[in-house]
Amino acid sequence: MNSAMTHYMELLSTNQPWNLLIFMAVPVICAETLAITEFIVLFTRDLTGTAKLVNKITGMFAGVYFTGIFIYLLINAVIPLTATGGWRGPFDVIAVGFYLLGVIPYVGLLLIDTKIVAKKKDEVARLKLHAISVGIFLVVAHVAMIFGMLNPNLLVSSGAM
Repeated sequence: MNSAMTHYMELLSTNQPWNLLIFMAVPVICAETLAITEFIVLFTRDLTGTAKLVNKITGMFAGVYFTGIFIYLLINAVIPLTATGGWRGPFDVIAVGFYLLGVIPYVGLLLIDTKIVAKKKDEVARLKLHAISVGIFLVVAHVAMIFGMLNPNLLVSSGAM
C-alpha cells in the first residue's frame, strides 16, 4: 500500500468491501442508530417503547462487537506496529489510537445497558450517562476519521519515524 496513507485508511481500503463494512460501517451505523434512538427516548421519555428497545439492543451489540474489533486490532496491528517501529508518524498513531478509544464509550454503553454500571441510578440518570457515552464515541470516531484521512508524512521530517 501507499506509505502516504495512514494504517487506519489502509485498513479500510484493503479487502474491499469487507474491511470497510467490518471496521467502519457497522460501528458507525450503530453509533448513528444509538444517536437517533437516544434523541427519541430523551425527547419522548418513553422508557418502554420500541426506540428504547432498539437503543438498548444496539448499545449492547456495539459494546461486544467493538470489544472484538479492539482486541483484534490490538493483537494484529498495534502491537506489531509498535514492536517493529512501523508507525507512519503522529497522524497515524492518532488515527488508530482514537479509533481504538471508541471501545471505552461502547463498553460503557454495554455496562449501562446491562446495569453492571449505574444500577442504583434512576432511569433518567442512566439515560444521561448513555447519551454522554454515545457523544464520546462520535467524537473519538470523528477524530480518528479526520486524522486517518491526512497524509501521515505531513508531520514527519526526513529521517524521523
